[in-house]
Amino acid sequence: MSLGDRSPRLAVLIDADNTSAKIVDGLFEEIAKIGEASVRRIYGDFSSARSKSWAAVLSQHAIIPLQQFAYTTGKNASDITLVIDAMDLLHSGRFDGFCLVSSDSDFTRLAARIREEGIDVFGFGEQKTPESFRQACRRFIYTENLLPAPPPTTSGETQTIRSLQQPSAATPIIEKVIAQLDTEDGWVPLGAVGTQLANLASDFDPRTYGARKLSDLVRSTKAFEIDRLDSGALRIRNKPKASSQRKTK
Repeated sequence: MSLGDRSPRLAVLIDADNTSAKIVDGLFEEIAKIGEASVRRIYGDFSSARSKSWAAVLSQHAIIPLQQFAYTTGKNASDITLVIDAMDLLHSGRFDGFCLVSSDSDFTRLAARIREEGIDVFGFGEQKTPESFRQACRRFIYTENLLPAPPPTTSGETQTIRSLQQPSAATPIIEKVIAQLDTEDGWVPLGAVGTQLANLASDFDPRTYGARKLSDLVRSTKAFEIDRLDSGALRIRNKPKASSQRKTK
């Protein structure tokens, strides 16, 4: 592989105090879709019960632990060390993107500062993560969507993907994107819809609504028509509103 073909080089920085070790497999599978996790560091007090669960998976994923003892209650040395390391890595000029794994809004300014340098930031945190941090990232992935899939049922069929919200909850934002793309006949390419959704809401993810991909989510809302072109590409439009029937005497 030539240098020009190399995957984006990423720095993965994990806040162990605000992240469950249960997501580790899904986390690095998701990061692999973005680029190469060149730096993998985790920050926390691994002598505490809250962070001990990470100890069993560190070597499996080649994560370097940075031990930070909680000498004073209420003072988070882990956050400070993570920020210092992030800035050092940023100014090294070696990275194409940063993955910040935390649900803590304290990292909002860090994410914004990295993006000011033209470097992408990908956030990973729970659905409760404050909007300020979510929107400071180019893309934000809910860690609930990275938890291991449920085991097969006794009949051998896998269970449906977990849903954090009902599919219908995605209808308004999809309708908004279709309106923004504004075509004469109302049909818009599904790929363009996906791109605009990512630009409009950094945390938009079909898995949040129980769908594996955008086309599945669009179908499950039952609010849109889907058409497949001869090229195989999909396009969608809003379903026509039912006309009101005139009352007759």
